[in-house]
Amino acid sequence: MQIASSPVWCNVVNLSLFDEGDQQKEREPGDGGERSLDCRPVSSGCREAAHRTEVAAVEQVVVVGVAAQRAMPVIDHTRLEANGRLNPARKIALGQFMTPTVIADFMASLFSPRSGTVRLLDAGAGVGSLTDAFIKRWGGRDVCVTAYEIDPTMLGYLRQTLGAHGNSAEAKIVERDFIQDAVYRIKLGNREHFTHAILNPPYKKINSGSEHRALLRAVGLETVNLYAAFLGLAIELMEEGGELIAIIPRSFCNGLYYKPFREWIFQKTSVEHIHLFHSRTSAFIDDEVLQENIIIKLVRGKKQGRVTISTASDARLSDLQTHEYGFSEIVNDADSQKFIHVPTSPSHTGAGGVPLAARSLDEIGLEVSTGPIVDFRLKEFLREQPESGSVPLLYPTHFAGGYLEWPRQSKKLNAIINNAETQKWLYPNGWYTVARRFSSKEERRRIMAHVVDPGAFTTNAVGFENHLNVFHSGKKGIAKNVAHGLAAFLNSTAVDDYFRRFSGHTQVNATDLRLLRYPELVELEALGQWARKQDRLTEELIDQKIEAMSGKRK
Repeated sequence: MQIASSPVWCNVVNLSLFDEGDQQKEREPGDGGERSLDCRPVSSGCREAAHRTEVAAVEQVVVVGVAAQRAMPVIDHTRLEANGRLNPARKIALGQFMTPTVIADFMASLFSPRSGTVRLLDAGAGVGSLTDAFIKRWGGRDVCVTAYEIDPTMLGYLRQTLGAHGNSAEAKIVERDFIQDAVYRIKLGNREHFTHAILNPPYKKINSGSEHRALLRAVGLETVNLYAAFLGLAIELMEEGGELIAIIPRSFCNGLYYKPFREWIFQKTSVEHIHLFHSRTSAFIDDEVLQENIIIKLVRGKKQGRVTISTASDARLSDLQTHEYGFSEIVNDADSQKFIHVPTSPSHTGAGGVPLAARSLDEIGLEVSTGPIVDFRLKEFLREQPESGSVPLLYPTHFAGGYLEWPRQSKKLNAIINNAETQKWLYPNGWYTVARRFSSKEERRRIMAHVVDPGAFTTNAVGFENHLNVFHSGKKGIAKNVAHGLAAFLNSTAVDDYFRRFSGHTQVNATDLRLLRYPELVELEALGQWARKQDRLTEELIDQKIEAMSGKRK
């Protein structure tokens, strides 16, 4: 193993250095700046330019290769051993979730064949599982790897992983904050143009006033999570035609906060492939990851074409299925938010895949809002059981059996005092449709809707807790049949499938529900009248009724 080092990079970044007219001189090796690193195997010709900075960082050059014998379980053993040594608090702070070998190998297999020298970026390399899979995928070809990692526990394992490959490829381990370093390179015009990138970035929110957020804004990237920051910067460091494959949370596919990030992706890359895991836990089975993850392949500067969608129910990819779709089936041109829809089968494509879905809520005179009562903020007014001067307070638990049960014996309270302090948070008693904001970890459905019957209460007002979404009309109740029809429509298979295509987390936001399309008001009334007559209303019966109504409309 050959090791060369350069002086230490200061963690404090001076944003004043980011003037577009910056004319700092490039330092020569040995004059106090960062050293020029030769990243060239005997046969390749891959060379790293000197990094222009006022201060420097530790870099280690590790010659690696493909010659070493490595059974698949070895890297997984390394990963699990390293995982066990991580400080739990630091693991959470850095958002570290390491990639199993079978997932890493699948990601590496998605790269297109190409000739010539390969320059690979692995930002947040961990123990090196992804780089290991990539080198194995490319065999004895010339590969020059740049692997970023800052965790001392991971670094030892990363050197071990790369060192096990002999001497036919070369890797540079960069012990620096990737966001700081990438922004410096971009702003100073000293970026390395990578041909490939393979990433499992950290998952952690970025505070609006943090140094990372300021750095990202300096290059025009607005985002709220480290994983999106890593992916966005990696895109910027790619050469034209360069391919990037990452395993990331699906949360960026929708939501207002991620709109700038989605636009960044669409402006700079084409989306080539998305892999969807049916289970939220299958990608990182050894970690408690509750977010749903996807694998995405992007190509820098390529014209957008058709998109390959693959699915599998487990981490072994034993039932892998693949289909192709037009990009308009993934991102609707008319959608100003540019949500990314991921169909799970050809039958689940397009908004037209939802029978009767024709109108916005506004067009049929309805609204949906998040329940306004945040219980801990009004704690002094909450009551375990109804009493004089109180009104019902409804939580998701009051609909646990699929119907309204109030009052209910549970950990949640049942009532809230109706007075001058609470009145503005209450709704008048009436018919409403409610939908739970959260589904449990592996629950079959995302959208679960219920009807609130005003006859269950003797009061003139009712409270809705913050974990419920409430369908209403001007903060008042809606027609009885409309409430039942709306609940039936939302509980149909087609609506749930459609919602899953763009929502990769367990939360169902009021914003998401506003973006859905709904039946005509008269159709909701007819559906509700039918639903009320059913002895036992099942999803299958609802689907059959909606299909029949859709056929009549045609």
